[in-house]
Amino acid sequence: MEQHGTYNPSNSIEALGLVGAQRVNYNLNESELYEAALRNGEAELTVDGALRAVTGQHTGRSPKDKFVVRDANTESTIWWDNNKPLSPEHFEVLRQDMLAHAQGKTLYVQDLIGGADHDNALPTRVVTELAWHGLFIRNLLIRPDRSTLASFQQKLTIINLPSFRADPARHGCRSETVIACDLTNGLVLIGGTSYAGENKKSVFTVLNYLLPQKNVMPMHCSANVGAEGDSAVFFGLSGTGKTTLSADPNRTLIGDDEHGWGENGIFNFEGGCYAKAIRLSAEAEPEIYAATRRFGTVLENVVLDENRVPNFDDASLTENTRSAYPLHFIPNASATGIAPHPKTIIMLTADAFGVMPPIAKLTPEQAMYHFLSGYTAKVAGTEKGVTEPEATFSTCFGAPFMPRHPTEYGNLLRDLIAKHEVDCWLVNTGWTGGAYGVGRRMPIKATRALLTAALNGELKKAEFRTDANFGFQVPVEVPGVETAILDPRSTWADGAAYDAQAKKLVTMFINNFAKFEDHVDSKVRDAAPGVLAAAE
Repeated sequence: MEQHGTYNPSNSIEALGLVGAQRVNYNLNESELYEAALRNGEAELTVDGALRAVTGQHTGRSPKDKFVVRDANTESTIWWDNNKPLSPEHFEVLRQDMLAHAQGKTLYVQDLIGGADHDNALPTRVVTELAWHGLFIRNLLIRPDRSTLASFQQKLTIINLPSFRADPARHGCRSETVIACDLTNGLVLIGGTSYAGENKKSVFTVLNYLLPQKNVMPMHCSANVGAEGDSAVFFGLSGTGKTTLSADPNRTLIGDDEHGWGENGIFNFEGGCYAKAIRLSAEAEPEIYAATRRFGTVLENVVLDENRVPNFDDASLTENTRSAYPLHFIPNASATGIAPHPKTIIMLTADAFGVMPPIAKLTPEQAMYHFLSGYTAKVAGTEKGVTEPEATFSTCFGAPFMPRHPTEYGNLLRDLIAKHEVDCWLVNTGWTGGAYGVGRRMPIKATRALLTAALNGELKKAEFRTDANFGFQVPVEVPGVETAILDPRSTWADGAAYDAQAKKLVTMFINNFAKFEDHVDSKVRDAAPGVLAAAE
C-alpha cells in the first residue's frame, strides 16, 4: 500500500483496519486535489477556475438512511423518537464490508478540526475515495497548521465510500445508501451517496452529541459580529437565509451554518461555507457570488453552459445547487471563528403558508417555544424527494442532526438567553400575499432592512402590535420597509382566506408541540399561539 503526503506515521489509516488500498494520499492541498479529481474524471473546471462536481441521484441529504448505533452508552442519551437505531452487530458487519470494499482503491485522507474553540475542538479524519470530497471537507472544516499534522490524532473518523452499496438484510439499514454513526467509538460510515454535505453534517451530529455534556450549546445557525462586538446568531434550516443574511458587508462573518455557544462566547464549527447557489446573483449576494468564481471553490450540481460558465438559474439537476468555499473567500470573514456572547438571536423561517409577519419580537419563553417547534418549509431539493416547498416542523431548526432530546438543547438556549439578556426575533423569509403558489417570496431588501434595524437596536423603539394569532409583538411601521408587508393579512386579496390559513397553521403548531408539553414549564406552554379572532 503506497502512502503519500504529510501525516502522523504512528496514525496511518491501517490503524482503522484500512489495509490493501492501492494508494493513500494524506492531506493533499487544493492544487493536488484538483489534479486528482480531474485525472479521475470526478469533476471539471469552470471558466472561472472553480471545480464543478455532479453527485448523481443523491442531490441532497438522505435523512431516512441515517442511523445511530444503539449501545450501552447511547441507550439512555439518544432521542430515539428521531434517530434510527442500528445494532452494534450490524454496524460491525458494515464496517468490515466497507473496509473490504476499500481494498485496491486510491483513498484521500484529510486531517481537520471541527470547532474553532480550542477547549471544544473535535479533531476529525475524513477518508474518502473521491478527491473532490477531500477538497470539499478541506474547505468546510478548519485546517490545522501543517506543522501539527505529523502528530495529529483524531477523535472522530469518517469513512466515505460512495461506490459502496449497503445491503439492508445484511447491514440492518433501509437501502443501498447508509450513514451510520457510532458515537461511542467516534466512527461514521457513509456509503451509497456522493452528496458531499453528508460529510459535514456527520461532524455536526457528533458535536451535537458531545457538547451538551460540557454545557455548550451546539447550534444550527450562522453568525456575525458588528464593530462593537455585538454578535448575532441566525437559526434556520437550509434555504431560510442563514448564509445570505449573515453575509453582511457591514459586519464580520463568523460562519454560515454551525456554531457552539459556551462559557467564552460563540465559536464556528467550520472553516468554510456551504452556500445554496440556485438563482445566485452578483446583485443580491455579491460576496457569495464572488466566492463561486475562485480557484478552490467546489460547485455541486451547478449547470455549466458550453463555455463552462455556471448558470445559477438552471435547476435541471436540482434546486439544491451548492457552493463550498473556505471562509476567507468572504472579504469580511473572521480569522478566528470566535466572537463574544450574542446580543441578538434571529430565528429564520420560510413560511409556505404566507401567514407569518416578516419580523416579530419574542419573549424568552416564546423564543424557546419557537426554537423547539422549528417551523419552516422544506425547500425543494434540500432532501431527496422534496420537489417543492412544504410546511414542516424541524425541532431546534435541525432535527436530523439532533441526537439528544430537543429539550436538552432548548433548556441550554433558554438559560443562555436569560444569562446574557439576549434580544430574540422571529424572521419570515418565506411568502407574503398568499401561500406558496399564490403569494410571492418576501423581498430580501425588506428582510435586510428589518434585520439591520433589529441588530442596531433601532427596531426596539418602534410601535408594536400583538399578533392576533401568535401573540408575539410585530412592528407597525419601520423606515424603509413597505408598511403593508408588516401586516400579512393586509397583503392577501381575501382576508377570510388568510384567517382560515392562519387558523390551520396555529393548529399545526399546537399539535406539533404536544410532544414537548411534558418537558417544559408552564411559562413556555403559555407561549403557544392561540386561535384568536382575526382583526377586523
